[in-house]
Amino acid sequence: MRHQTKKNTLGKAKDQREALLRSLATELFTHGEIKTTMARAKALRPYAENIITIAKKDDVLVFVEVKSLPSGNADTLAHELDLRKQRKIIKTANFFLSKNREYNSSRIRFDVIVIDMPNLPSVYHIQDAFSEFV
Repeated sequence: MRHQTKKNTLGKAKDQREALLRSLATELFTHGEIKTTMARAKALRPYAENIITIAKKDDVLVFVEVKSLPSGNADTLAHELDLRKQRKIIKTANFFLSKNREYNSSRIRFDVIVIDMPNLPSVYHIQDAFSEFV
């Protein structure tokens, strides 16, 4: 029985499924698009949508959350980046900094890039979207 089972196993063992999703995500970000089945695309979506990108420019380390909101608005964006999500991004940043001590002297900034949201440019960059002190 599949009661309260949320993820699709794609008919594969866990290690095979993880390798498949990793490969699909790599292809998606390398080429910008992929051709696959609907089931695989739906399984890949949670991984591909919640990407936190880390960039360094001069002495600033930038953690960028990329959101695709083709049918969203400002309220949707605010809901997607609520306090819980901000804390999760900050926790990820702190984990990265604990593993990469060479960046500890860098200034830290949290940005958001919104893709395909109506009434905004197709790629909209929000610098200093939130602070570590939330």
